Amino acid sequence: MIDVVIVGAGPNGLMLACELALAGVHPVVLERHTTPTGEARANGLVGQVVRLLDRRGLCTRLSGESTPPVPQPGFTFGAFPLDLTMLAENPHYVLGVPQAQLEAALAARATELGVDLRRGHEVVDLRQRPDGVEVDLADGTQFFSRFLVGADGGRSAVRRLAGIDFPGVTTDRSISRTATVTVPASSLDPETGGLRVPGYGVVPPFQHTRTARGLIAWAPFPGRPAILSTTEWPDTPSIDETPMDLAEFRASVARVLGADIPLDAPDGPGLLRRLTGRNTRIAAHYRADRVLLVGDAAHVHPAIGGPGLNLGLQDAVNLGWKLAATVRGWAPQGLLDTYETERRPVAERVVMSTQAQSALIGPGDEITGLRELFAELLRRPEVTGHIAALMSGADIHYPADPADPLAGRCAPDVIVHGEHGPIRLAELTRTARPLLLDSTGAYAEVAAPWRDRVDLVTGQLEGTPVTALLVRPDCFVAWSAGDVDTLRAALTHHFGLAR
Repeated sequence: MIDVVIVGAGPNGLMLACELALAGVHPVVLERHTTPTGEARANGLVGQVVRLLDRRGLCTRLSGESTPPVPQPGFTFGAFPLDLTMLAENPHYVLGVPQAQLEAALAARATELGVDLRRGHEVVDLRQRPDGVEVDLADGTQFFSRFLVGADGGRSAVRRLAGIDFPGVTTDRSISRTATVTVPASSLDPETGGLRVPGYGVVPPFQHTRTARGLIAWAPFPGRPAILSTTEWPDTPSIDETPMDLAEFRASVARVLGADIPLDAPDGPGLLRRLTGRNTRIAAHYRADRVLLVGDAAHVHPAIGGPGLNLGLQDAVNLGWKLAATVRGWAPQGLLDTYETERRPVAERVVMSTQAQSALIGPGDEITGLRELFAELLRRPEVTGHIAALMSGADIHYPADPADPLAGRCAPDVIVHGEHGPIRLAELTRTARPLLLDSTGAYAEVAAPWRDRVDLVTGQLEGTPVTALLVRPDCFVAWSAGDVDTLRAALTHHFGLAR
């Protein structure tokens, strides 16, 4: 019997496969496409997920940089520039890699870890039994697995076949168009890299700009074609099923900016995409017995602010260790159910954030007045800090002991000074095993009965005021320095009974 079948070889499915493999469970990944699509969807990673990838050793693969990621000085919220330099602690990280590159890196890592990735396999039916899930493929093949995970996107077949509702709203007021383009050097601002527009000025790079007629975003990625996008609110929006061409896109850009600019398609494959309306939905349940949902299969929302991969990849890492613990038999009662109780509130906050931003970029004098007030509020560091934490996911706080100030929060970037010199937490977490970091030597005996599941690291801790931390595989804190009884309780609560 297969322990876990994952349906979908996008970033979220591949990340989950890697996490399971690190925990000693080797899943089968089924992907209906015969080859990677290479589709230009997400154009980068935004938020705390960048730190997470660093903690799995993947940032270097993606960026080519050997140094740890650093927070970015600015970003946007609802077409407002955010000055993050005013913050004492900036939580906002950005890694500018296209989704196709991310998928390739995760597929390579999964292969290294022994994951069985099978392309050209489409799931058409499933049946749950008390001991597993029967899966039927389009070619007549059948699989039987202890657990099935749907990582197959917003139109998830797994979600539909499992009978999980997908409530939410779909609006049809806006039309968004996106294209990969080239422009002549004379149309670029040499200082900022922004787009020069006759009669308008400069469209700054990597942020949304609201005009009287719509929204535009200019993203000149180094070493690859730039991406330009527009959003408009026509008086009578309608669904157009015909493919968009460059002439339609040029006309949209001209309407939004009030001026024509020279645009051409890049050599080779490019993107021309039109989307009508916005879809915002969260699955009624993340789990139906032995079927679970991850990423877009569990939630969809507007793409503004780029929260999709930040949300989905952290779903995968949260689910991975809990599902592996269940398969391997040491999970405490109810551990797998905490996947939904921890991650669903995060999805709800992402939906709130994207809906708020969608409202702020809308047309009309009332929205303009709201934006003027909002701009005043953003001059306050506490307001900008609150929004930066919301967008990055740095405000995530899972249910935990209220007396423990760090429990339930993402572990700080601790450096452990041990007998072999200083080592970053990001280097210690690449195995995805639970860690007890102890600078006192007082907790080793307490944790010894869990040594088959929890690694002990001793040394002085730099970057945290506490003297000991128990870190979950998803890099969230399970416990911080207290008495031995609270440590024992935290070990049992998260990692099961001692052996």
